[in-house]
Amino acid sequence: NWRCSQEISLRILNWCFALQFYKNSAALTEERWNKIQHVIYWSLHHVYHHIDFSRIAVRNNHAITETLFLALGHMLFPYIPETKKWSEKGRKWFEQEIDYQIYKDGTFLQFSMNYHRVVIQLLSLGISLTEIHGKPFSDRVYLKAHKSLNFLYQCAQNETAHLPNYGANDGAWFFPLSDTDYSNFSPQLNALHRILTGKSLYEGATAGEEALWMGAINGKAGKRFSPLEKSMGTMEFPKGGYYLIREPDTFTFIKCGRYKDRPSHADNLHMDVWYKGRNVLCDGGSYKYNTDEETVKYFAGTESHNTVMLADHDQMLKGPRFIWLNWSQALQADLSETEGHYIFRGEVSCFSYLGKEIVHRRKIIKTKGKPEWKVEDEILHKPEGMKMRQLWHHVDGSVKFVSPLTDSVIKEGWRSRYYGVKEKTMQTEFRTNKDNIETTIYIEE
Repeated sequence: NWRCSQEISLRILNWCFALQFYKNSAALTEERWNKIQHVIYWSLHHVYHHIDFSRIAVRNNHAITETLFLALGHMLFPYIPETKKWSEKGRKWFEQEIDYQIYKDGTFLQFSMNYHRVVIQLLSLGISLTEIHGKPFSDRVYLKAHKSLNFLYQCAQNETAHLPNYGANDGAWFFPLSDTDYSNFSPQLNALHRILTGKSLYEGATAGEEALWMGAINGKAGKRFSPLEKSMGTMEFPKGGYYLIREPDTFTFIKCGRYKDRPSHADNLHMDVWYKGRNVLCDGGSYKYNTDEETVKYFAGTESHNTVMLADHDQMLKGPRFIWLNWSQALQADLSETEGHYIFRGEVSCFSYLGKEIVHRRKIIKTKGKPEWKVEDEILHKPEGMKMRQLWHHVDGSVKFVSPLTDSVIKEGWRSRYYGVKEKTMQTEFRTNKDNIETTIYIEE
């Protein structure tokens, strides 16, 4: 807590909310104020002098948090002489990090919905404060913020504002400024949307609470962009490797990515399905970073995802801690449409540590207007005698599977929607020694 520059940055930024709230309180004595200022100064000093670690060795949300803290330092603490220099450097570095870490289509290099929300909160705070001080960030920051917001909004369910439990999810919630459930993204998306467009994305006092805290209601920001609208039909975010199909009652989320930055989970060609706001085919989540090896392998590995394994092998080879080796890589992906169907075709190079030419092909045919999906999986150059496993994770009996294969298994699976908490799911598998599996999935009303 006192060595990690991100923890230090977040502590002081959250202290600012508290100091603003208690600024006229008799409890905020001169002695306490001086102690607080002492910590603030040395916190800024520490982050500035250790910034290379996050900007060079880590380069993820840590770098965005720390550079933003420095960028805002002179606005928040102008009486500290060094903050002018620290803020000039921090501002330049923050803009560089946002431009690098948020891809052109608005997706984020950590391949995690929750960590993308973390960046949304940092952008809301940073843009709001710089607008209030008349020193807005570059247009590039605004553009990337708007694209980020659009991506997450298109993935959010209309009924709950929940998103697929995709990628690393360790419960991080940098500024807990609303009383909503942790899985509800509406306050965070709404706050940045108010800042960028001047309009609410979600109605209601609960969804608007964070916008008030972030200064999005009475601040100078807003009206740089038109309000977002939910798109129907197909959507593609190829830089991050996400392919979406949205209809009034169904939402299909497909991952097919080519990595230039470190992957989070071994989950290429995972398919997430939502029906009337319910996550009927789900991602297992993360559960814990520090637990036994078998549990880490299950949640971060391929088995907790709706894709294909070879025997008990993950798509990629697990390295130490958060590292994956032999990255799976998308070779091609596209969404098309006919009169009666939406069709996804994807192809990834994977299991390369078992054979350099192994390829997984997946074709998903979504029937329009019906909760029905046909999934065709094929493994090219599969090692001889190795069993192919098609995995599906669901939480109730409304999901039905039809496959010509007789070798099927229903067993206990797991998912974790909140860090450190896991719940049982049903894990349905189809297995074969052949190279292909075809399954039809439908939802019983």
